[in-house]
Amino acid sequence: MRISFEGKAVFVTGAASGLGKSTALLFAEHGADLSLLDVNEDGLAEVRSEIEAMGRRCMTQAVDVSAKANCDAAIAATVERYGRLDALCNVAGIVGLCSAGDVSEAYWNRTLAVNLSGPFYLCQAAIPHLLQTRGNIVNVASSGGLKAQAYLVPYSTSKAGLIHMTRCMAMEFMHQPIRINAVAPGAMDTDMGRHTELPEGIDMSLVQRFCNMRAPSQPDDVARLILYVASDLSPSLHGACLSVDTGISIG
Repeated sequence: MRISFEGKAVFVTGAASGLGKSTALLFAEHGADLSLLDVNEDGLAEVRSEIEAMGRRCMTQAVDVSAKANCDAAIAATVERYGRLDALCNVAGIVGLCSAGDVSEAYWNRTLAVNLSGPFYLCQAAIPHLLQTRGNIVNVASSGGLKAQAYLVPYSTSKAGLIHMTRCMAMEFMHQPIRINAVAPGAMDTDMGRHTELPEGIDMSLVQRFCNMRAPSQPDDVARLILYVASDLSPSLHGACLSVDTGISIG
């Protein structure tokens, strides 16, 4: 059976680059109209041009997901434009390595705001509309939310919280027509992954415990799983967290 999102509206955060961009383009290839969110306005414009060249409709909003008002307004604008919402893909996230004792209050708060609070606010705003379309949510977590990782305390904590948030929401909406799931990538070949710097003086034997034994995943590989989870081909997936990390979480 072919995956089709013809006549459906899909909302993707972090869409200006990396996994978010790959996800947006893949949904467009399968017929979706897109609403894209990111803080990178120039990157959003480039992705919008690619999607419109496919003959799909696309709107972009350059806003920060960490503010609830932004999330509420972005979902409302999407529904006003397309008259519906069928899938919410929370892809946006930030990561940085830092010794636990050196984590600043500002960095801790910022990481949880973008990686956990933002997805929650968007879910809150989107769920009433998704219930009307029997739609679904796909939250992008991380292998770091499943496996302890040194020097990534804020990031891994935020992703563990996102996984449990996904499960709790899935339980709360068990008797209603919506599916809520997460996917958990490991390292990916993206600009964010390539430019993450290692702090000085760290124990590399601890870092190696969460390094891939295989090559990092390509964004398109993870995007294909997001598409599948959001599609009609996975009606029994609800409250799941699917690992797509080249096996890092098993060892």
